[in-house]
Amino acid sequence: MSRKPTKGYFVRGQFVAEGSELDLELKRELKGSVDMSKTDLKKESDRLQLLGENLLTLNAGLMTRLIENNGLPEKLVDAVNDAKRITNFEGRRRQMQFIGKLMRKLDEATVAAIEAAMEEQRKPSAQATLALHQAEQWRDKLIADDNALTRWLEQDPAADVQHLRALIRQARKDAQAVTERPGEALRHGKAYREIFQIVRTALTPDDTPEDNAEDPQED
Repeated sequence: MSRKPTKGYFVRGQFVAEGSELDLELKRELKGSVDMSKTDLKKESDRLQLLGENLLTLNAGLMTRLIENNGLPEKLVDAVNDAKRITNFEGRRRQMQFIGKLMRKLDEATVAAIEAAMEEQRKPSAQATLALHQAEQWRDKLIADDNALTRWLEQDPAADVQHLRALIRQARKDAQAVTERPGEALRHGKAYREIFQIVRTALTPDDTPEDNAEDPQED
């Protein structure tokens, strides 16, 4: 006699049978509601799984703060650290599933703290992008307008004026040479790039050398 197929749903590729211990655990953990739909359960489980995976990218300072201020469980911290060392695909997949299970045991306040930490880590990228745009604008002003140098020196009084003037003159010569050769692709010279780096360094003095991005407009 054929058996009736077991009813259930999939969470991150794992089949969860309705009424099983895992099904009941998920329903208890996710907001303590047994009335949540299977779709809601899956969405919430996936969200927590992804958040747990993102913990692997969190910098040490923010991770330490989560441990000290928000009581991030030691078991979860150890699981994240172990996952960073696993190179085997199947082993890593299983470890990620374990991290997801631990994430589902966290209270809402801790989950919110993790989300806030991840958002805080993303902020420097936006700030760096803004600094790049500002450096581009200042570089173009310095090359196009003689008065821009005076305004720039108010921003950066310690600037090497003579060197900067020489770079500006050279960048203008390079640009003029290109305009005199119709049909030639525009390629900016060394002076153009160096002005950008000088301006960007002055705008972001705390950047390390590794963080100094190349001019995004350079071909």
